[in-house]
Order: sequence, then structure tokens, then C-alpha cells
Amino acid sequence: MRCEELMKKDVQCVSPRDTVEDAAIRMRDENVGFLPVCDQAKKVLGTLTDRDIVVRVIAARTPANTPIETVMTREIVACRPQDDIQKAEQLMMQNHKSRIMCIDDSGRLVGVISLSDLAQHEDAARALDMLRRISEREVRA
Repeated sequence: MRCEELMKKDVQCVSPRDTVEDAAIRMRDENVGFLPVCDQAKKVLGTLTDRDIVVRVIAARTPANTPIETVMTREIVACRPQDDIQKAEQLMMQNHKSRIMCIDDSGRLVGVISLSDLAQHEDAARALDMLRRISEREVRA
């Protein structure tokens, strides 16, 4: 199976200049915990998660009107729509990401695959192994 067969295609981006408060409201309204951050051409610049908001905004007592670019995650973990779904799974496990963006050859967002999308596609044992491997965190010294 290819990524384009499983990815959600109706994915909206936020601008790096939008405020964190606007992003949080959008997350609430759309019932998501992840928003790709893109430029006007939909080229992916990073991501913003509910965890980013908690750790980098609320816990740091950063104002809610802070631009997303100040607190977003700049690391981009992505696959291509034509990639086999196993490549997306591998990238998610290696990078401990519960979501992966699908981008075209110019870096523009075309879809997102979540752990729940993969879990519904896989058999129970494989889905459980993926969940375990994605959710592993480094042991703190």
C-alpha cells in the first residue's frame, strides 16, 4: 500500500506568523493536536503540537499572542505520497512521531498520516509493536 492511499488529504496549515492562541483555538475546533506550519505556497516549515504549546508556551509563561514561528518544531519528518506505507511506519518509529507529513517533490504538504491511520490498517500485533516503538522515549539519566 502506498502512503497516498492512507493519508488524510484535507489538511490545513497554519502560518508561522499566526499566534499560538489562534493555533490552539484551531486545534480545539478541529479536534486535533497537530498542525503543519507552512508558508503561503504550502511548503512545510515545521509543525506545532499541543505538546509544543504546553511545554514552550504555557509552562514557560510565554504570551498567547506569540507567533507560532517562535515555538514551533522545525524538524520535518516526512515521506512522499508514492512511498510504500512501510517507509512512513519506519520514519515514525525512528523519530518517535505519532504523525508524519506527506510532501511532494517541492516540499509542499499534500497529506498527513497518523498513528491511528496506521493502526487501523495493520493487524493488532503489528499495530501494538508500532505503538510501543513510536512512544518509546529516551531514558533519562
